[in-house]
Amino acid sequence: MTQIRIFMPLIMALATFMSPANIRAAEPVRVRIGILGIDNFGSVAYTEFLNKPNATGIFAGVRVVAACPVVSKDYPQSADLTERWKQQLLNMYQKPKNSAEAVPPIDFVETPEELLKRVDGVMIFSLDGRMHQRQAEMVLKAGKRLFISRPIAASFDDTTAILKYAEETKTPCWSSSQHRYSAGFSGMRNHPEVGRVIGCDVYGGWAVDAPIADQFTRPLHSLETLQTIMGPGIASVSCVSTPTAESMTAVWKDGRVGTYRGIKQGAVKYSATVFGDKGVSTAGIYGHGIPVNGVVPTTDKYVGYEGLAIELAKFFKGGPVPVSASETLEIFGALQAAEISKAQNGAMIPVKTAK
Repeated sequence: MTQIRIFMPLIMALATFMSPANIRAAEPVRVRIGILGIDNFGSVAYTEFLNKPNATGIFAGVRVVAACPVVSKDYPQSADLTERWKQQLLNMYQKPKNSAEAVPPIDFVETPEELLKRVDGVMIFSLDGRMHQRQAEMVLKAGKRLFISRPIAASFDDTTAILKYAEETKTPCWSSSQHRYSAGFSGMRNHPEVGRVIGCDVYGGWAVDAPIADQFTRPLHSLETLQTIMGPGIASVSCVSTPTAESMTAVWKDGRVGTYRGIKQGAVKYSATVFGDKGVSTAGIYGHGIPVNGVVPTTDKYVGYEGLAIELAKFFKGGPVPVSASETLEIFGALQAAEISKAQNGAMIPVKTAK
């Protein structure tokens, strides 16, 4: 009886440790992710998926464990946004109703060097794209897998330099807009009511008062949408600018034509009209599914950041780069060609894609 009394506390302790809640808490994090720059809301949006409590499937075994705030003195509201998203990241999943769903808090570090010591991969979320080349080179030199939130950079030359260095260091690196993974856009390729895509007219916002750092990449979301629906292969671009719209025409290598209307005045919506060998259809709208019989769904489940979050989890677990360097360079080459075209009264300009 005395022996039972002695061992009972130990037995109870072991039972508590082996309870389902504690087994879940003890599951190892196989991939540690760090965030460099947090003034972009994406730092919060994607962490909500990657740090899901008791995650299963693609999000299991991967977690954001550390972050390094980097403020741009030249970017409006960078400091205010950094503080706002820092508080959200600090509080994320910290006080759940079920204590078993608590996630270890994210550690905030002061330097990129300290961040790199703690993680296996990095996501750059600095709003100021002019900072990305220097930030990316630190990460790539350390051999850490890298995702750079849009824009990958603020110019074609910086984009080229980042992707070239990634190739030299043999470090996987990519960038994407979340629009690329919105089902209402990606699902328009080979849509049963459209068939093979022959052309596409995309429209979206074009911020007249964008900060200097964002001015070159204003059409980025919509150009990613255009490339997602049409596929890669842009050969040349022309562009004209008026007070009401930014109008770009892109010609593909196989002769297909896609356009972008950047809305400067009036209602803003992100969608497209798709032309195919079977029919013509409006595309879905961002966050929603594909149209059926020409009707765009708006009451289905809203999927904003989740599509890209899934790709991030796959990538940091060792999967391939989802968006090739050539596709990214093509988009930034099209942006550069559009700027040259405007300066030449809408002339058709070849797209540079060489690294």
